[in-house]
Amino acid sequence: MCGIVGILGKGAVAPQIVDALKRLEYRGYDSAGVATLEKGALARRRAPGKLRALEDKLAKEPLTGHAGIGHTRWATHGGPSEANAHPHATERVAVVHNGIIENYKELREELADHGVVFSSDTDTETIVHLVTAELDAGKSPQDAVPAVLAKLRGAFALAFLFKGEEDLMIAARRGSPLAVGYGDGEMYVGSDAIALAPFTDKITYLEDGDCAILTHTGVSIRDCDGNGSKVARVTQKSTVSAALIEKGNYRHFMAKEIAEQPDVVGHTLAHHLDMAKGRARIPEGIDFKKLDRIAFSACGTAYYAGLVARYWFEKLARIPVDIDIASEFRYREPPLKPGGLAILISQSGETADTLATLRHCKEQGMQIASVVNVTSSTIARESDAILPTLGGPEIGVASTKAFTCQLATLAALAVAAGKARGVLSDDDEQRLVASLVELPRLMAETLKLEPQIERIAKDLAKAQDALYLGRGTSFPIAMEGALKLKEISYIHAEGYAAGELKHGPIALVDEKMPVVVLAPYDTLFEKTVSNMQEVAARGGKVLLVTDPDGAKEAAGEFETLIVPKSYAFVTPMIYAIPMQLLAYHTAVFMGTDVDQPRNLAKSVTVE
Repeated sequence: MCGIVGILGKGAVAPQIVDALKRLEYRGYDSAGVATLEKGALARRRAPGKLRALEDKLAKEPLTGHAGIGHTRWATHGGPSEANAHPHATERVAVVHNGIIENYKELREELADHGVVFSSDTDTETIVHLVTAELDAGKSPQDAVPAVLAKLRGAFALAFLFKGEEDLMIAARRGSPLAVGYGDGEMYVGSDAIALAPFTDKITYLEDGDCAILTHTGVSIRDCDGNGSKVARVTQKSTVSAALIEKGNYRHFMAKEIAEQPDVVGHTLAHHLDMAKGRARIPEGIDFKKLDRIAFSACGTAYYAGLVARYWFEKLARIPVDIDIASEFRYREPPLKPGGLAILISQSGETADTLATLRHCKEQGMQIASVVNVTSSTIARESDAILPTLGGPEIGVASTKAFTCQLATLAALAVAAGKARGVLSDDDEQRLVASLVELPRLMAETLKLEPQIERIAKDLAKAQDALYLGRGTSFPIAMEGALKLKEISYIHAEGYAAGELKHGPIALVDEKMPVVVLAPYDTLFEKTVSNMQEVAARGGKVLLVTDPDGAKEAAGEFETLIVPKSYAFVTPMIYAIPMQLLAYHTAVFMGTDVDQPRNLAKSVTVE
């Protein structure tokens, strides 16, 4: 969730660190800080709030050191304040930390008993005092850090700087992601490749238990959760460029990412389909014929992608699907069959609860397939099969293009499963693939509705609550639409199955309540429209989202948003776009921080 950057450089690194931290703003944060070595001594600058507050402080009190670490913090232990901001430091060592130290209370009590006085409320401060104690006992930094890591429980990524050690930085990973970057006489550490994109495209991703000892000329990686022996890790060329993480002419990253969807969904489909033959590619290693169930698990928007996919897999492949929110999967303790298939969905590939679910499923002998946007991520590396969503970096916290790319990937996989299991004929497969091939064009047509949606959003921005209704695959899209509105406009919204309306939610309907109804003209249209009429009869402010046939059939005194007519199979990807644009323009009218909404983080790397 937080962001880490470390540089062993040739010149003043503080400006570079701040620039790299800006590229991690999408992760969500509420304070920031930098520490460098100034003539061998540790010096820090920290500030609550956005990075501009830290920049102001550095302008008044510059740091000139050639070795430094920086951090953007999303508060867990202790509120946003300068005292709680990272880096935390003693005279001898400074550290930045992503994750949570689960046993920090007992460590803190132990340190307090030895006379340590704490200056923050954080779990992280225990780490610097523990390392300082090891250094005071005569250990080298290379030995002190592993000794402390052995005492820590929880998930973390760490980067250390040491007094008097201009040519040394130590990084460690257990759970939270961390990468090492290689330069010309310079070395870098970052939470992901995006942070390091301006400096290098040569990256090594640390694995759990790794401890990296960096100098200006290279890195030595040890297995600190094992016997401390050196380990080899793959060095790869990052495909992330600095240009990909710029807004261009768009006001917000979210607007840019919504507009990119026809292109990135097209790239994703091209990977998973043989468009010339009208076939869906079956991932290597997955035998759908042998499966009697599939377990899906994900968090947030990715969970809604899984809910849509359940309809597809059960209809097209006739295979039962269980789907759980990842944070609840293990607690339900579902019986898992060895050899069965679990499909995990995660944009970042680092989502802590989803990763924990993956490992639980592996322990039960299940095969793992992951739908991820970052193929170098931990979830991808620990999976048996990777189903990439080729969306490129998604910077806006509220997921847009990642969601539709997940849906496109899962749609192609459902077709492949149906064909492999003999449920779909050759003609069925070709018809479904043809509908997916048409999808980018239909999405581009849908984006042309933005001026009308912007006008509707101006009115929605006056509301305090909203309901979203849908049936079939439109039900998860209704929930996703409500989530988008909540995330970035802070208007309370709920998504419901339209048939559930009269089982409680209709009590909320009055003349002030906006109700968004998703009703493609399909076999469920009449039932959905009847629920909409129940809302209209009670004075609710209805926005009907449908296609031209639906608009003719349900003509009435309410706002209608007409999306292009499409094959029923692909409607979730099309109807997702108006939901994104409606939330976006509502938030813009309300003046909220669209790309970095309060309290949220892009990559949730703590449970």
